Amino acid sequence: MSEKECISLVPLHSSENSSSRTNYSRTNLGSLVAAPPLFDQTQFDIVLRRQHSRQEGKPKFTAVPSRFLNLTNDFEFAGWGSISHLTLVPEDIHQGDVELTSFREQQVLGQFTASALAANDILGGVFYTLPSVVALAGVYSPISLFVAALTLFLWRPVMEEMASALPISGAPYTYLLNVSTKSVALFGAALLLLDFSATAVVSAATATSYLAGEVSLPFPVYVGAAFVFVLFTVVSLSGLRESARVATGVLAMHVVVMIMLIVASVIAWGRGGMAQFRSNWSLGHVGLSPAAIARQVFNGVCIGMLGLTGFECAPSYTSKMKQNCYPKVLRNLHLSALVLTSGVMLLVMALLPLDVVESGNNILSLLAQKVAGRWLRIMVVVDAVVVLCAGVLTGILSACELLEKLSCDLILPRVFLATVPATGAPYVAVISFIAFSALIYASTGANLVVISQMFAMVWLAVMALFPVSLLLLRFSRPRLPRASQCSLFVVAGAISVTVTVAAGNVAIDPTIAGWFALYLIILLVLFYTSQNKVTILRWVYWAYDQLPWLHRRQFTKGWGDGLIRHMRKLRRQEVCLLVKTDEINNLFNMILYVRRNEETSHLKIVHFHSGDIPSEMEANARILDEAFPEITVDLMFVEGQFDPKNLAALAHHLKIPRSLMFMSSPGPNFRYSVAELGTRIISI
Repeated sequence: MSEKECISLVPLHSSENSSSRTNYSRTNLGSLVAAPPLFDQTQFDIVLRRQHSRQEGKPKFTAVPSRFLNLTNDFEFAGWGSISHLTLVPEDIHQGDVELTSFREQQVLGQFTASALAANDILGGVFYTLPSVVALAGVYSPISLFVAALTLFLWRPVMEEMASALPISGAPYTYLLNVSTKSVALFGAALLLLDFSATAVVSAATATSYLAGEVSLPFPVYVGAAFVFVLFTVVSLSGLRESARVATGVLAMHVVVMIMLIVASVIAWGRGGMAQFRSNWSLGHVGLSPAAIARQVFNGVCIGMLGLTGFECAPSYTSKMKQNCYPKVLRNLHLSALVLTSGVMLLVMALLPLDVVESGNNILSLLAQKVAGRWLRIMVVVDAVVVLCAGVLTGILSACELLEKLSCDLILPRVFLATVPATGAPYVAVISFIAFSALIYASTGANLVVISQMFAMVWLAVMALFPVSLLLLRFSRPRLPRASQCSLFVVAGAISVTVTVAAGNVAIDPTIAGWFALYLIILLVLFYTSQNKVTILRWVYWAYDQLPWLHRRQFTKGWGDGLIRHMRKLRRQEVCLLVKTDEINNLFNMILYVRRNEETSHLKIVHFHSGDIPSEMEANARILDEAFPEITVDLMFVEGQFDPKNLAALAHHLKIPRSLMFMSSPGPNFRYSVAELGTRIISI
């Protein structure tokens, strides 16, 4: 055995006398105890000697067995790291300032504009929720819808606390990414994408169906839905500002029409009295026991939650909102849903016969005809079509935010970040989402009932992610500063309501769970395959290794080298660890997170300083570089303050996106927002 393969038990720099000498110190009680060993009596200097004996570009240990019996495994060694010092140049600092300014200028959505993007989805739900609720709850529909809307009082404080701690777009996927592992976050991403797709499909198909219920269309409903998709693809490609203005205009029109309908209905109710309401009430609960009535109300609540869809879309574009705007947006969305759905349903029961309500799909147009005549009915129909179409816009915008996040996190290809030069709209993300939504619609045979059933389960699952994310945040990132904090009883209540309502929906129609599971599994397989490309290729390489006869064939003998090149290409993206201290246990856990969650072979440990450098940082970095042979661990000292501008400048200098820069959780006294940093929180 050579000298390099041995570890001496005698300190390298100690003499014969010093090696046998033991240091003692006296305690306060007078007894003698062994004192800590001197530096030259420890094994630490042996570790340093081993670092100096590295062979450039070759693994330290060659006696470790390989899983590949016939092919090389040298590709699993990433190379030795380096230590460097960096001073940011004016060009980098200027670029950092530009990026920070650009981020702040993107916060263009005010209270009402931001509310409009999601409100069109929530308030548009009144057109397709009322018939479904009436079919199950009957005359008790107003009660069911009111109770369903009340449940959002549990979610509002939960969502406000999460957004104050992590004011970043793409939630709840980005919440899960910052408080748990990437695998858990991908589960949330799959649910979100299904939710946005179902929002777009149901809105487009319902708009066409509503129109077909009033006039004779020269084409099938699915053709009209396709036309809506095309129209709002063009609108989305015009950019976020223009899309937000369109949403605001649509919402203003919807509010005006609904006010006209409500005022006309109240006047008609005052003139006609309570006769119709008493008649409907008498017919609605004839022969029903208290248990049957409670069951009807509960079933109505389960289906009535569909009228709240769109509430989960607001967190997906939080970073585009102005400061302190988010709680007001949630309040606006909640109160509008609380008043409109149950209020309009009450007017329907007071003015229309129960058999007409239960047999008609276009309930609001029938109400408009009853209280004001043909002219208001036409306005309601036009309003329904336009508002439901705007729900497609909400789904597209929310999905684009999510797809961009997935691309920045190396789950989807970087091509999803491509934008239209004139508007900055992510055209690849928009077109891909529309194609995915159309595929789901076509795979069900253009069956709106199936999509709606899946929509109910997906929405409940997405809403459950918010309280679950908050629990994970409080457990794993308790130091993150936040503006508000809700009770754990509220969090538990939100989770309990989600489980109860989901079980109720499955009890109403068990096929809901089947469709939900089918599409969720398909998306999860796609996401996890994309996330673990290198792992899959390593398995393919292993299978190729087990078949030696393939190594001799002219056509297949180069497959091994091709797989190695592809694996190295996929792992070439560098990532950064932003560290404050030199504690090796913290550094080790952070690198372990990278190895488990990112497919990379190159990692940079970055420490910002103003002249004082932790004493053990270099030595610990060298030890970690040896401990992880599959990752090159570089150490970089950057002179300057740790702030968003310098961080953006560093990202520009290193050509590493800030989404691939990881850090520990900032404390309550940290001056900057996590959104401004643009980094990922990976430890407590």
